[in-house]
Amino acid sequence: MCPTPLGNLEDITLRVLRVLREVPVVAAEDTRRTRILLEHYGVRTRVLSFAQHNEEQRLGRLLALLHSGQDVALVSDAGTPGIADPGFSLVSRCWAEEIPVVSLPGPTALVTALVASGLPCDQFLFVGYLPRRAAARRRLLEQLAGEMRTLVCYEAPHRLARSLRDVQEVFGNRMMFLARELTKLHEELLRGTVEEVCRSLGSAPVRGELVLVLAGAAARPPGPSETAESPDGSPTARARQLSRREGISRSEAYRRVLEQKKGTPQGSPTQKS
Repeated sequence: MCPTPLGNLEDITLRVLRVLREVPVVAAEDTRRTRILLEHYGVRTRVLSFAQHNEEQRLGRLLALLHSGQDVALVSDAGTPGIADPGFSLVSRCWAEEIPVVSLPGPTALVTALVASGLPCDQFLFVGYLPRRAAARRRLLEQLAGEMRTLVCYEAPHRLARSLRDVQEVFGNRMMFLARELTKLHEELLRGTVEEVCRSLGSAPVRGELVLVLAGAAARPPGPSETAESPDGSPTARARQLSRREGISRSEAYRRVLEQKKGTPQGSPTQKS
C-alpha cells in the first residue's frame, strides 16, 4: 500500500519510491496519472490498471501474481490507497488468503486538512464522500447532527453549494474548514462559520478536490435557552465551547465571552489563503 502525493510531487517518501522501483508491478487507479509520477522519478516499473470499473476483473489477476511470490505495489490517484479509493477488496482478500500486507505511511487528504483546520483533532469521524442524492445526504447529516467529534468528509465541487446549504439547515451555522486543491498550485483554505465560508466562495463555480472539516455538536454556540443561570450557559461553559469551535486558547475564549457579556461584539473573520 503506497501513498502518493496529493498534488505536489515532492510529497513522496523515500521508502515509497524504493518500493515502486523494486516491485515488478504497480496496480494503479489511474495509469496515466501514475505514469506521470513514475516518469518524474525515473521509475520504469510495469503499471496495471486497478480501478473501480475493473476492480473485480483485475482482482483475480493480482491475487495470482501475489500467490506466485511476486510483490505488488498498490497506489491510488493521490493520497493513501483504500481511503475513498479502490483497494479494500484486494487487501481484505489478501488477509483472507494469508498474503502479507504492508501499509506504508504517507499523504492523506483528510488528515492534512484536519490538522490545518484549527478544530479539535483528538477525536474525529471520517464519513467519506457525502451521498450524491439530496435525500440521502440529508438523512446522513441528520444522523450526524448530534455527533460531538469533529467531522471530516470529501465532496465533489459541483455538489458543494447544495451540500453546504444542507449542512447549515441541519447542523446550524457551525464552524467549519474547507480545503481545496491541497498542496497544489491553487490551494485554498477557508475557515469560519458555514455562512462565512459560503459567502467567501461566492457564486463562481468551484473546481478541484475538496475536504470539509465540520465542528462537532459540542462546539456549537449556546442556544437561546442556555441562560447564564444554567450550567451550560455559564461563562466557563461558553468559553469552553468557543475554544473548541474556533481553536483558540481557553483564556482567550473566556476573555471574549466576558467582553460579549459587556456588550463588545466579537467576530470570527474568515481566513483565506
